[in-house]
Amino acid sequence: MTSKGHPGWIPNQHGAWAMVISPLIVGIIAGGPRWIHLPLTAFWLLGYFAFFAVSLWLKARRRAKWFPPVRAYALAAIATGLVVLAMDPTLIQWAPAFVLPLGIGLWAASQRRDRDLVVGVTTIIGASAMTLVAYDAGHHGVDQRAWQLAGVQLLYFTGTVFYVKSAIRERDNRGFLWTSVAFHAGACAVAWILNIWLGLVFAVLLVRAAVLPPLRLTPKTLGILEILATLAVAVVSLVVL
Repeated sequence: MTSKGHPGWIPNQHGAWAMVISPLIVGIIAGGPRWIHLPLTAFWLLGYFAFFAVSLWLKARRRAKWFPPVRAYALAAIATGLVVLAMDPTLIQWAPAFVLPLGIGLWAASQRRDRDLVVGVTTIIGASAMTLVAYDAGHHGVDQRAWQLAGVQLLYFTGTVFYVKSAIRERDNRGFLWTSVAFHAGACAVAWILNIWLGLVFAVLLVRAAVLPPLRLTPKTLGILEILATLAVAVVSLVVL
């Protein structure tokens, strides 16, 4: 899980970094960068570190050696969160949006079911909501564009859950592959309605969901390709929406 002797300090779920960072950056750029985004970014990243540490602690049946990073990251996240609220108390309105994803994620960790499909999608809903929070922090409110940008992030990252599973854990499951392709086709249709250029990006994602899993690429190669895909989705959505 982590380096021996220092459990829980450094998240090793490399695929999660894009999901944590992209919605935040999209919201910051779209809403307009403000000073409040500095503590907000710190709060979000420390919150992710705390979530990761708590998940490992729960999976380890609450053993004491897994608790130090839980305490450290939780306290740091609370401190930076209070700074954010001191700068803009209205942002507290977004807290309920994260309760369900957080609760389901921690429950799944305690049951060692954190890799379930439903859990992954629920986590992505929470991550995508950060686009709205960051947008609100810079724009002082959300509008149709904010919801569209958050929706695009949700569509894309939900698709990655299906795609990555079809390429690794479910790569011998043809039914799951076609489920992934079907989801990507639906996401492509929605993106096309929003904007033709965004639709073209999701069309490429649809092709990759159908063609790449049978090739049995290495996780490293899949990860590199997903970094490029994440950048493409973020940049194009910011330009055309």
